[in-house]
Amino acid sequence: MEAKSLGIIGGMGPKATSVFFDMIIEQTAADRDQEHIDIVILNHATLPDRTGVILRNEGARFLGAVAKDLKLLEAAGVSNIAIPCNTSHYFYNDMQQMTSINIINMVDETLKVIYETYGEHCKVGILATNGTVSSGVYRKGCDHYQMQLHEPDAPIQEHVMDIIYNKVKRNLPVEPSEFEGIIRHLLDHDQCQCVIIACTELSCIPIQSEVSDHCVDAMAVLVQKSIELSGKKSITL
Repeated sequence: MEAKSLGIIGGMGPKATSVFFDMIIEQTAADRDQEHIDIVILNHATLPDRTGVILRNEGARFLGAVAKDLKLLEAAGVSNIAIPCNTSHYFYNDMQQMTSINIINMVDETLKVIYETYGEHCKVGILATNGTVSSGVYRKGCDHYQMQLHEPDAPIQEHVMDIIYNKVKRNLPVEPSEFEGIIRHLLDHDQCQCVIIACTELSCIPIQSEVSDHCVDAMAVLVQKSIELSGKKSITL
């Protein structure tokens, strides 16, 4: 397959963007610099908070700001665009209408993986921001694939938000066992068959394989699809 350049709209948050880029480098099958993907990264950290604009119905603020990024990536001549932020995909259709460049749909690609692995009627837990959960992007997708989305109860959702906003985004350490405990609760207590890690900040937290084996990390899915659409092979496939 012909090699194609990739555009990344990042900064949501910067740490997650850094991890996303590292994952692409680490998982691209390459023996020398020239075999890696040409990538243009826009670390647009000042984009309006996605959860905030969704909950306050101020989506126009976000779309107005991200429009400049789309134009810059068009000018750079990238073939595909990856946006490592689940919550921003609430605006996926609007963003895709603003550019002729393919924007990889992180949400749909993630749900395809779950559907192919677990099939219809599986119960899927989700760990994400309030914005992602309330936006319904994963709920609608699960309905399309006839899967059951389970959203955490209020105390657990509050705990998840605390980890995202008060720890990872502030570059403070997170004890992996704390995050693993939330996942185990969804698997054991709520009887979910798998859990979507649907926030790129949460993707930055290392977890044991015995827990991650029951999770589908949306950022990891986006990494794989980004490598594939860029005409490269992944070392994990």
